[in-house]
Amino acid sequence: MIDVYRVADGVLQRLDLPESGLPPDTVWVDVLEPQGSDLARVQTALQIELPTREEMEEIELSSRIYQEGNATFLTALVPVNADTAAPGTTAITFIRTPGPMVTLRYADPQPFKTFAARATRVRDIAPTPDLAMIGLMDTIIDREADLLERAGTILDALSKEVFKTKARNASVASADLEAAVRRLGQVEDLNSRVRESAHTLIRVLTYLGTGGFVESKGSKDFRARIKVLQRDLQSISEQSAFLGQKGSFLLDATLGLINIQQTAIIKIFSVAAVVFLPPTLVASIYGMNFDIMPELKWALGYPWALLLMVLSAILPYLYFKRKGWL
Repeated sequence: MIDVYRVADGVLQRLDLPESGLPPDTVWVDVLEPQGSDLARVQTALQIELPTREEMEEIELSSRIYQEGNATFLTALVPVNADTAAPGTTAITFIRTPGPMVTLRYADPQPFKTFAARATRVRDIAPTPDLAMIGLMDTIIDREADLLERAGTILDALSKEVFKTKARNASVASADLEAAVRRLGQVEDLNSRVRESAHTLIRVLTYLGTGGFVESKGSKDFRARIKVLQRDLQSISEQSAFLGQKGSFLLDATLGLINIQQTAIIKIFSVAAVVFLPPTLVASIYGMNFDIMPELKWALGYPWALLLMVLSAILPYLYFKRKGWL
């Protein structure tokens, strides 16, 4: 799918790619999951060769940020499916040509919908290709900040859940802790995706801010907004690192509490062994089949054996309790 955005009365107007080529006032060309014919049409209209999906996903810096002729190719990772239990990232390539700004993508992250909807309603959001690209990056960064805020809220709730008063039912408490571990894993997965995306965007903005983007070297507004976005990304990176440490602490604490519960269960079996082992020994002694056992002919032998078993259970328990071993 190819969406072409041109400026009309200060706002962006969406239209399909015309057969005759791009309108002269085109600001942004958004290419989503291009097929063979669409890809050929875009490359013909822009006179550039678009990277393949495999090339976009390469991790080398030289494969993500480079220039070919008059076009600058900038690839960054953007979070997708962030509202689900399985968040991920997708590679987005920003291409700045002498004409419009081009985005090439194989997923549909939320910031693209948000920016397009806002730019088609509010005037002067994206009057030039440069500001359209920066505005789109700004929307992506805002989305990442919102995701980190949500992750922080979840971690605060999990912290209260983990350290709350012990549940009356041990099985309920164990289930709650296991659910907390799974939730912590999901939050850390989201946090790592945002952190990875922020690092790639920092590289892109650093390249733009150091003059690598020739077309906008003279635009003070463009460079000023780059600095603002760089500071925002630095804050996001710091917040992400903090949330990562907090998540690690909560995970260690949760696993520690689970270990304590398991130790308490083993302790119950140990107490049972201490209580029942001595009476079992007494019963085993009087259960032996020897011919000469004086207590067998004793009238009080049975009560004596019962009393001896009770005392053999209570006395060791009290002794271990006094020593603090139970």
